[in-house]
Amino acid sequence: MWRIVALLFVSNAFTPTTTLPQGAPESVCDTLLPFHGGGIRPMTTVSPFSIVPTASAVGQGQILTVEIRSVPPELRFGGFMLHARTTSPPYKVIGRFAPSIDGLVKLINCDGVDNTATHVSPSPKGDIGLQWQAPNDFLGEVVFNATIAQEYDKFWVGLESTPVQVVQRGAVIPPTTGISTTRRPVASTVPAYVPQIKATQLNTDSIYEGCGSTKNCFGTPNNCVTSQNCQGMVTVEVIGGKFHFELKSIANNVQYIAVGISTDDRMGNDAGMECIPENGDIRAYSSYVTAQPLGATRQQVPQNVIRLQNSSFVDGVIYCKIERDAVTTILGKEFDLINNKYHLLVALGSSVRPDSVDYHDQRLASSQAINLGEVQYLRGRSVLLFRLHGAFMLVAWIGAASAGILLARYFKQTWVGSSLCGKDQWFAWHRFFMIATWALTIAGFVIIFVELRGWSAADNPHAILGTVTTILCFIQPFMALFRPGPTDKNRPIFNWAHWFVGNAAHLLAIVTIFFAVQLTAAQLPSWYDWILVAFVAFHVVMHFVFSIAGCVSDQSSARRVNSFPMTDVSPRNSVKDQQRKVDAPYAGLRKGLLAIYLIILSLFVIASVVIAVLAPIGDTVRSLQSDMQN
Repeated sequence: MWRIVALLFVSNAFTPTTTLPQGAPESVCDTLLPFHGGGIRPMTTVSPFSIVPTASAVGQGQILTVEIRSVPPELRFGGFMLHARTTSPPYKVIGRFAPSIDGLVKLINCDGVDNTATHVSPSPKGDIGLQWQAPNDFLGEVVFNATIAQEYDKFWVGLESTPVQVVQRGAVIPPTTGISTTRRPVASTVPAYVPQIKATQLNTDSIYEGCGSTKNCFGTPNNCVTSQNCQGMVTVEVIGGKFHFELKSIANNVQYIAVGISTDDRMGNDAGMECIPENGDIRAYSSYVTAQPLGATRQQVPQNVIRLQNSSFVDGVIYCKIERDAVTTILGKEFDLINNKYHLLVALGSSVRPDSVDYHDQRLASSQAINLGEVQYLRGRSVLLFRLHGAFMLVAWIGAASAGILLARYFKQTWVGSSLCGKDQWFAWHRFFMIATWALTIAGFVIIFVELRGWSAADNPHAILGTVTTILCFIQPFMALFRPGPTDKNRPIFNWAHWFVGNAAHLLAIVTIFFAVQLTAAQLPSWYDWILVAFVAFHVVMHFVFSIAGCVSDQSSARRVNSFPMTDVSPRNSVKDQQRKVDAPYAGLRKGLLAIYLIILSLFVIASVVIAVLAPIGDTVRSLQSDMQN
């Protein structure tokens, strides 16, 4: 950032300061925003200084006289920085200044040659006049931007001239010996300016130009700026001390793109800007994101703090360029983009309300708060806890719970006489799978509350169904602790209750996973529904096959085996039946079917976890393909 004004001049021995006698360094070209020690802020009053460009008689607009004037004329200032920018994207610093003959002005290179003027000495100076030449191949409008410091703690940032039209290419300029900064400039020798053509990779979208060098860029999905495939994107650039935001969405079926300016990485109590197509036109609105209830509103939000400079809506692509005041107060909260740090929140949505945008379909928050005037690389907030929550729940309910329930239902008369940890094989494995389900569910439930820091704001029953599932899962092992003995008259009641709670939790969990596919935060592909449908179909078919196998086994042994559903909850079963010492017929068939079931079930679990962890899976695949090609 530019620190030249903070170190501009000596205060005549009254206030000791550090000076920068050589003027502004080239590293400050991206912004005219100074940062003074001690938190000194720019003046917000009307500046006594002005930038006045006038066309020279030579070149008919190709050569411009640019003056820094003061009112009253005897007012002095210590330091300055001045350059010209185009008034249309990408708002580049262009042109070239002539050197001064008195040596009071230094020219520096801001992505060009001698295109920015600054002071050489911090000594007080009066009106300054400079000569500027447009590029040889340029026709169009330019505006001159400057920051001027009268005193160490009294400076104005981003002063603008009136726009000036360059009307002629390739003017012939007569030679002179230069200009003086203490009088009006005359024509001088300025070598023809020919912009250097840089070999760059073909860019399909100009919004990515300057990302990381002249402007901050952030988009969704995470890390999309590097690969230039953002569905929604925001850029922030400081031009002449003013903050310019670009918002763009290329996602399908999107009705708005919005950006939030937040002190944390969560929605709530944030300043917002919305870019919305309305009746074939584009509108930009200033908004405020409330925390309770969570949502965006424009009521009592001043709209004059932003100005829509450019916009388009072509083939579903939404674009806005918005200028925002550096310091704004919205609903009693101040947003100071100069001195404070903020997170950026990008949101895309498919529906809007009459007075605001509706809940987003995609959203991403930057991982760190930054001073928006300082250019740096931005990453999205970590989604590790989201991914862990999803992985834990998928392993618990598609994998562990399904296997545990099946073992308890069909394998009580298999591996008879073989024990594990002092328990029958079926019971030992049933208990292992159900304890794993319980532990993973509780861990996943706690993780998501830690991540969200409260209840989900999504308009989706996933949270409610998930909570009910977790409650049923939580009480199930405590019910088992109070299980009556095999001959107790209350054993059938326990069996029915245990069966109902377990199967209800399993059914609700699968339904909850279906609703998770619709969640924005999950970023699961819509086709994952078909994988869930395939799992449900497979699970039902295998239960049907095991039930048929149980019936065949019953007929073969002339007795009813516990592998048939609900055989142990009926008082008709005697203690003798409970204590059979041999495997029921076709035990080998059941073991073979179990092996097939567990293998295919494992494939469903692995596929589900991979999709959840790598979500959005499509962008991950494209990124991997791009890496392989490179």
